[in-house]
Amino acid sequence: MNAQKQFLSALFLMLICVIAKPVSAAAAWMGEQKSSVCTGCHGPNGKSSNPQRPNLAAQQSEYLINQMNAYKSGKRNNPMMQSMAINLKASDIENLAEYYANMPPVSSGGEPTLAKAGQTKASMCLGCHGPSAEGNGQIPRLAGQHPSYLERQLNYFKTGVRKNSHMEAISANLTDADIRELAAYFGSL
Repeated sequence: MNAQKQFLSALFLMLICVIAKPVSAAAAWMGEQKSSVCTGCHGPNGKSSNPQRPNLAAQQSEYLINQMNAYKSGKRNNPMMQSMAINLKASDIENLAEYYANMPPVSSGGEPTLAKAGQTKASMCLGCHGPSAEGNGQIPRLAGQHPSYLERQLNYFKTGVRKNSHMEAISANLTDADIRELAAYFGSL
C-alpha cells in the first residue's frame, strides 16, 4: 500500500510538471505578443539600450508582477510606467513577466576598476539577491543591470523616494563611492 501511494504521488508530481511547462510556454508566448509596448524603453527581448531603463531580460517573474502591480495601483510612482500598467489586465502582467523571465540574461558592463572594488562589497547584497545576483522570487535580479540605473535606485532607497525598509536601511549606510562601485560590479555580471 505504501509503495502504491509513493507511485501515485510521483505520478501526480510528474503530471503537474508536464502540464505546467506548456502553460509557462503559452504564457511566455502571450507575453511576447504584448511586449511591443515595453520595447521602446526596455529594448527588444528586454535588453535596454538606455542606461536609465532597466533590463527586463531574465528578471524574476514574481518581482516583475509585483512592480507592475505597484505601478498600476500608484504605490510606486512613475508616470510613464503607471500609464502603461493601468491598461494591463492581471493576465497581461503575468504573461509579460513570464516572457521576460525566460529571456537569456544580459550584461550591461561596468567600469572595471569600480567593478573590482564593488565585488569586495557585494556580499551584503548576495544574501537576498542570490549568490550570482540573479534574484529570488520577489527580490530582483541585479546582475547585468545598467550601473547608472542601479545607482539611481540605490539613491532612491537612500533618500526614501523608493520605499522598502530593508533596502532603505542598507542604502543609508552606503557612501556615494560604495553605490558607484556596487552598481559597476552588478552591471558587469
